Amino acid sequence: MRIATVRQMAQVVTAEESDGRSYVRRAMKELAELGLAETNGKVGKHPVWNLTPAGQKALADGNELPQRPKAGTGAKAVKAGFGPHGVAVTDTILAFGGRDHLTDWQVEVNHAIKEIGLSFNVDAVLAVLAVPTKTSEVRLFELDNGSMSQARLAKEVWDYERYAGHRVWEGARGTIGGTYPFWQRHRYTRSETFPRLHVVLAGKEEHLLDNRRKALALDVRGIAIAVWVNTLPRLQRGEPWYEIGVDDPDRRRRRYPESPGR
Repeated sequence: MRIATVRQMAQVVTAEESDGRSYVRRAMKELAELGLAETNGKVGKHPVWNLTPAGQKALADGNELPQRPKAGTGAKAVKAGFGPHGVAVTDTILAFGGRDHLTDWQVEVNHAIKEIGLSFNVDAVLAVLAVPTKTSEVRLFELDNGSMSQARLAKEVWDYERYAGHRVWEGARGTIGGTYPFWQRHRYTRSETFPRLHVVLAGKEEHLLDNRRKALALDVRGIAIAVWVNTLPRLQRGEPWYEIGVDDPDRRRRRYPESPGR
């Protein structure tokens, strides 16, 4: 987790029926004394913790996490006022799968295609243990903490379709064979379909979030990727998602035809 509260960390590392916050507080104090973690402000009354550069280096040196040279530690984000967003992302991860169903996750994962000038960060990429097949499936998460305009949120969702629709030619110079989806060869190589996008709405009163959900459904009508939307309070209560987009690779291919071979 890039940014988390003691409560969130206790949900991950302590037994289901126990309250491990005291244990986590002691652990975080010890890490802070070693210079590996620090707190940079609060969300409500709760301090927000993040790794220091030394803490991130220690994880990289121990091969506990894949190295991400451009990834920040979270300190700058918290100081800049993005703490509530980071905490909401962590709450979303815990509410969606928890430790019983998640096999891996990463936050702030950059998706870019230089050829078309597209670049955006996915708030969270989760590997979920699917039942009954017990295979790992990828899910993408975009969280709006009430800070984006409705138009900007819709644009970000459409960016996922642009990413899914881009195709590239076989061969180093694009002169042989046919085309294939960029995402399937360069990003989600084990997925047969483009990963489902989950949009989570938070940061406002629940009736306002419901209005935002309905508006988003209208703004992305006809989108050719699978999109599900929910509010964070509904997700935490275990209530169902709303499907507002269906995966349709044939329609994507018509909408984003490949460029001529070179």
